[in-house]
Amino acid sequence: MKDKHLIALDLDGTLLKDDKTISEKTKAVLNQVQNDGHVVMISTGRPYRASEMYYKELNLQSPIVNFNGAFVHHPLDAGWGVYHQPLPLEAVKDIIEISDQYSIQNIIAEVMDHIYLHYHDEKLIDFFKLGNLSVTYGDLRNFLKNDPTSLLIHSDEKNVEKINSYLAETKAEVIEHRSWGAPYPVIEIVKHGINKAIGVKKVADYYGIPQSRVIAFGDEDNDLEMLEFAGHGVAMGNAIDMAKHVAKDVTLSNEEDGIAVYLEDLLLKS
Repeated sequence: MKDKHLIALDLDGTLLKDDKTISEKTKAVLNQVQNDGHVVMISTGRPYRASEMYYKELNLQSPIVNFNGAFVHHPLDAGWGVYHQPLPLEAVKDIIEISDQYSIQNIIAEVMDHIYLHYHDEKLIDFFKLGNLSVTYGDLRNFLKNDPTSLLIHSDEKNVEKINSYLAETKAEVIEHRSWGAPYPVIEIVKHGINKAIGVKKVADYYGIPQSRVIAFGDEDNDLEMLEFAGHGVAMGNAIDMAKHVAKDVTLSNEEDGIAVYLEDLLLKS
């Protein structure tokens, strides 16, 4: 076989089609490269509970990166260890204090598999309720006692830029923040210095795979560091312009088996 590669896959907009399924062609190619000895892993902003089904569907045997790098573990090997870098609770409480000033609709804190919602919201609950988790409602300043893995601010479109500016001006030394796309205008916050590349590098080092043989696929701004880090940083055809700019290659879209097409050409053709 060719030298062992590490293949890191973002989920939404990348591995997953728009209907949140994995195409049969992509599954077949990922199965083939695993059989050939390459390592396939997931690197996502989602928590583990919302990515576990895809991990199992692909029969992965590798560590997984969740919360954009804030949580890395091996689902099949407890001895591998756990890398967890939560947000400082005091910084979170400071952010909650500005919720009225910026007309924030809700704030969601995730402490592993426990979700805290500042305000009760059935639609948001349905959106996040994937897997086995518990939910607590109420003022986070009173109920949140532990450093959260991530914080999500649900605002309206007109205030997202203002909130991002506030965070950049006041919290740049302690947090990283990024905006989501549809269906909700959401700002996601994790600890400063945390990104997907940090997690992918940990996994690459574990397998002894050099940076030059890391292949990473992504489409959004939370993939930028990972695309820059990977020797083969590949943006999807549907990726944002910045992802295409920092990537080394661009493949077809998530609806056109972009991952499968790229891997076939790089690893499966003699």
